[in-house]
Amino acid sequence: MQKFGRQALIIDSFRDTKALRALSSDVRLRILELLQNQELNVTEIAQRLSIPQSTATTSVLVLEKAGLIDSHSANGVKGGQKICSSRYKEFLITFNPPAPASGEGGMIEVEMPVGLFTSYDVSAPCGLCSRDGIIGYLDVPGTFFSPDRVKAALVWFERGYVEYKFPNNTLYSEKNSLKCIELSMEMSSEVPGTNKKWLSDITVWINEIDIGTWTSPGDFGDRRGRFTPAFWKLEGSQYGLLTAWEITDQGTFIDRRQVSKVTLADLRLEDHHSIKVRIGIAENAEHAGGINVFGKGFGDYDQDIILKLKG
Repeated sequence: MQKFGRQALIIDSFRDTKALRALSSDVRLRILELLQNQELNVTEIAQRLSIPQSTATTSVLVLEKAGLIDSHSANGVKGGQKICSSRYKEFLITFNPPAPASGEGGMIEVEMPVGLFTSYDVSAPCGLCSRDGIIGYLDVPGTFFSPDRVKAALVWFERGYVEYKFPNNTLYSEKNSLKCIELSMEMSSEVPGTNKKWLSDITVWINEIDIGTWTSPGDFGDRRGRFTPAFWKLEGSQYGLLTAWEITDQGTFIDRRQVSKVTLADLRLEDHHSIKVRIGIAENAEHAGGINVFGKGFGDYDQDIILKLKG
């Protein structure tokens, strides 16, 4: 069964020209709008939009080739028919010109807002908060795909994950001399109220590979976070710990301590046009104590999620 409203596609303006062309038609945009929460065959699409069947068929083929919709065959009253569904809820276009080659000591840095995740699967208690107030509804996972999520400065949930797509700028370098990927973010456990001794095993995946797990010691509320806004109740999570994850040719390290043997080569960056970073609680976690991810305007560090590609 198609899961609607769970995915967003980040379109790279430099590389994803096929997707951009597919979105450049009013008819194709209207088809995508129709398919957001339902599956339709080509005849139904033509009827709903009052367009010729041939136009609907051609438009569907363009959207399929661009990877924006899925389709499958099914038996109908008059024979076989093509059933179509949208693969994505949102389309985000990023403008990333080719990065200059990274020489010795070179570095490319991208800071990702904590609310700009492209995929998620979370369970309550969960929520999003900006520097001005709560976003949507508390403990309603569906709120996580509210357009207002981009304003989030704090993301929390008990189980599951959020996933971000960073541009893979290594593809644009004439000489790929990547020596290290560094990821930094402020996190803590999550428990109703706070508890500084509430353990939680927080795992990070890059390009769907488990690179390691960090055990958060607790959910901190003994004082207000340095950047936490005044409206946020003192009983809520106030700040986290800044963790630094490094993936090198020797393995993966958290705060300079090796946590796994996953290396840069294992990530196969050359096979991916983006770098997918998933943060969450693994299904087999020994300490499933939830997670808070702090962004700019919350916690002790005025930053979002930072990914550095070091040459």
